[in-house]
Amino acid sequence: MTPRPVRTALAVALLLAGAAACSSSGGSDPLAAKSPDPAPPASSSAGGGAGKTVVVGSANFPENVLLASIYSQALQAKGVKVEEKFNIGSREVLYGQLQSGALTVLPEYNGALLGYLDAKSTATGKDAVNTELKAKLPAGLAILDSAAAEDKDSLTVTQETADRLGVKSIADLAGKAQDLVVGGPPEFKSRREQQFKDVYGLTFKEWRPTGDTTANALKDGGIQVGNVFTTDPKIVQLKLVPLDDPKNLFSSQNVTPLVNTAGLDATGTAALNAVSAKLDTAGLTALMKRVAVDKEDPSAVAKSWLKGAGLS
Repeated sequence: MTPRPVRTALAVALLLAGAAACSSSGGSDPLAAKSPDPAPPASSSAGGGAGKTVVVGSANFPENVLLASIYSQALQAKGVKVEEKFNIGSREVLYGQLQSGALTVLPEYNGALLGYLDAKSTATGKDAVNTELKAKLPAGLAILDSAAAEDKDSLTVTQETADRLGVKSIADLAGKAQDLVVGGPPEFKSRREQQFKDVYGLTFKEWRPTGDTTANALKDGGIQVGNVFTTDPKIVQLKLVPLDDPKNLFSSQNVTPLVNTAGLDATGTAALNAVSAKLDTAGLTALMKRVAVDKEDPSAVAKSWLKGAGLS
């Protein structure tokens, strides 16, 4: 998962940060790949606003819980009544709950969501992805403004492997992949194997499910190439090298609220769009350092970010 924009800023932020996850169209999917952390207690808050309670859900990995807490508290700050249902599970479960109205708001990743709806989509940029998403979402569901913040797939190697093979991009693996073991989340092979063949002409020696241990498996030599998310602090901590993706196999992965429109009014929509306007990749990475490395409570981290952004 690897956005290459804001590389300098992201590299600095990663030195301070810890993170979890995102995916791309047809790719490894954080909303399907992560193991659940202990769930924060569900809560409800009756703000000054009238109307239905907005139910904010999340997938079962730390970054999505953090984003959901930011959304929840931003809504509450505007007087919206909120119920939190965090750490639910994968997109397959969450999407159905949004359609039914059991959930109102979910932090999504635009490229991953498009891949879920249309595995054949070739859209890569934020605007192109969002245009297709809006056309493919069923009546009753909508995306709001996407944040600049992006948590994206990468194909990553150790510095030693990069030097030994002389590789800087995925394309450089041509003629070498057949001798390499690649690892990632359990669904990485089924979603990506054919794409690597079609886009880059790569056939790997073996596909090994490594889940959340992919970065460590790279460092330990159990695999030579791994699917690591760009906000994972281990990229810097373990001196790993995300390979460039010149053919854009991995699509945009902007943090984007997915909502059930029947349950969200103009006040709620404005509150969530205000979050997207402030949240960037470096900021999200720094927040995730506090959650994933420093083990701070996601709710407290969300609260401090909202205060600093002037949204509380």
